[in-house]
Amino acid sequence: MQLDGRRQSTNVDDRRGGSAGKVAGGVGLGGLIIIGLITLLMGGNPSDVIQQVNQMGGTEIVTGSSGREATAEEEELAVFAKQILAGTEDVWTSIFKKYGRTYQPPRLVLYTDYVQTASGTASAQSGPFYSPADQTVYLDLSFFTTMKQQFGSDGDFAYAYVIAHEVGHHVQYLLGTLQQANQQMSRSSEKIANQISVRLELQADFYAGVWAYNDNKMYGSLEPGDIEEGLAIASRIGDDYLQKRARGYTVPESFNHGTSDQRQRWLKKGITTGDINQGDTFSPDYSRL
Repeated sequence: MQLDGRRQSTNVDDRRGGSAGKVAGGVGLGGLIIIGLITLLMGGNPSDVIQQVNQMGGTEIVTGSSGREATAEEEELAVFAKQILAGTEDVWTSIFKKYGRTYQPPRLVLYTDYVQTASGTASAQSGPFYSPADQTVYLDLSFFTTMKQQFGSDGDFAYAYVIAHEVGHHVQYLLGTLQQANQQMSRSSEKIANQISVRLELQADFYAGVWAYNDNKMYGSLEPGDIEEGLAIASRIGDDYLQKRARGYTVPESFNHGTSDQRQRWLKKGITTGDINQGDTFSPDYSRL
């Protein structure tokens, strides 16, 4: 991506260097790492882990700075994340204004290992996530290293897609989609709730694509190979890919993020059209997503 000279968002809370952990119901910090990693590989929702651990109660353990200085690569990634967040602010402000609405950007928290959220304590092993409770995107920059090592996915647009996807959940929150979907999920069977979750995730993928289209239109940010990078990581975080990799087979009824094909298709649709009106993932029959 071409980001030279681009502004950095100031709507960022940099908590790197410190850590927060929780011992809950006999689940220590090491246990949380294992649970979070399993959740990530199985295509689960990191917020579920946070909520479950928080409900178990326990004693919060917060430590101060680890004393470790950030590497040059980490600092570059921090600048990159702030630039991408700024790009989402510019794009979504413009889109919301077009429809007579005011965009309220989310906050981005950069952290190391563990972080305290409005929903409880989260582990970096859970992956990046959006918390509607405090309208914040949480990101441990080491996740990008995980993408490279575990999924073979590298490249700045692949990283940008991850951030833009979480901002997409914030857009859903502002439009009321996220709240309505969560209400429906709470009244539904596990199978139907998972399908609603898939619809949410695919729409967030689409919104990430909408951002990319409009960011490129505003700033000429996309370079040859960028879109391919995004589609590659989308294919490697599909539920079918992750489940087959983790246990050798898939359980479609448990999918809650979408298949590799679905995630690629909706991301590409957003990148191709740039039109928020074409991102309705709730009306089509589930089998046609």
